[in-house]
Amino acid sequence: MNKLLMVKYASEIFLKGLNKNKFEKILKNNIKAALKGIEFDFVFDSGRWFIKTEDLEEAVERVKNVFGVAEVCIVTEIENDFEVIKSLALLEVNESAKSTFKIETNRANKTFPINSMDVNREVGAYVLNNNKDVTVDVHNPGCLVNIEIRNKTYVYGKRIRGVNGMPYKTNGQTLLMLSGGIDSPVAGYMMARRGVEVSGVYFHSAPYTSERAKDKVKDLAKILTKYIGRMTLYVVPFTDIQMQIIEKCREDELTIIMRRFMMSIACRIADDKGMHSVATGESIGQVASQTMQGLVVSNDCADRPVFRPLISMDKIDIMDISRKIGTYETSILPYEDCCTIFVPKHPKTKPILEQIRKAESVLDKEKLINDAVENTEVIEIVND
Repeated sequence: MNKLLMVKYASEIFLKGLNKNKFEKILKNNIKAALKGIEFDFVFDSGRWFIKTEDLEEAVERVKNVFGVAEVCIVTEIENDFEVIKSLALLEVNESAKSTFKIETNRANKTFPINSMDVNREVGAYVLNNNKDVTVDVHNPGCLVNIEIRNKTYVYGKRIRGVNGMPYKTNGQTLLMLSGGIDSPVAGYMMARRGVEVSGVYFHSAPYTSERAKDKVKDLAKILTKYIGRMTLYVVPFTDIQMQIIEKCREDELTIIMRRFMMSIACRIADDKGMHSVATGESIGQVASQTMQGLVVSNDCADRPVFRPLISMDKIDIMDISRKIGTYETSILPYEDCCTIFVPKHPKTKPILEQIRKAESVLDKEKLINDAVENTEVIEIVND
């Protein structure tokens, strides 16, 4: 009798047809990477994945955060002995301390002499005969006992939800415009959850933004590595660009011109590093630069797809996700980034593309972008 960790992966992977094996292989490798430092063995039984380790609780915490994992369960592995199966089911019900229960059986091994419905009935009757304080509730049971009959039998009660999604690094690459705010880390998480490999770019305006602001962004990237393992963060010096815009452009156009520079630089870095897209935490209408007209004007500088996974979400929804993934408390630390300093009193909310192009023509845009890219700091952030 052994305790194992059973891993159920996302249903989407089953739909990949002839490509399913490729997704399974990547997911398996991602799980192995998440378990680095723990001694473990992968065990397979009739299509189910199991992990054998002495550090079960730690393994649960790590594996449930691997994208593509739908559910993890600590199971008891036994031989296909019906009397032992009944005893274990009773133990699960007793330990749950719930007043209602249900037995649910998956008989993948068709050589087992009792079919699934009969297993449910006989095991349920055994539990009722040996615990007079419980009743059966097939619709909303307090304790659901699962019995999986394969080459061996696995009995479990507690099911722990994983993050689901697609295996990381199965859907291309993106460069996330990562600020110190609430939104962009959530956007990065959501892109990674769809299997997109995420790197980050942060625009730093020293001395107007402090080292603590930079450290805050590094901390946010660190939190994201809990789900993706590692992240490359590109820290772009942005002070000269902002000073030039402030000196030579209208105050109400400062924000949108700044966003256009950011988009141009992000695309330049993405191109240099072979990344397919850029991602942002923008949500339509949330701030002045995120109106429909503002997004059109900033998109004009992009030479590749710009993904905005939060585009239709309101702030409350975004905050809920940030709390769930662990970035919220860091995001609200009071260290300003380059987007929150030098904010005009009345920023233009409906910029016209031709007017903005004309306004920024007084700047040596190519030189400013080249200088910023050439002096970009590269930081590798790894989950410990």
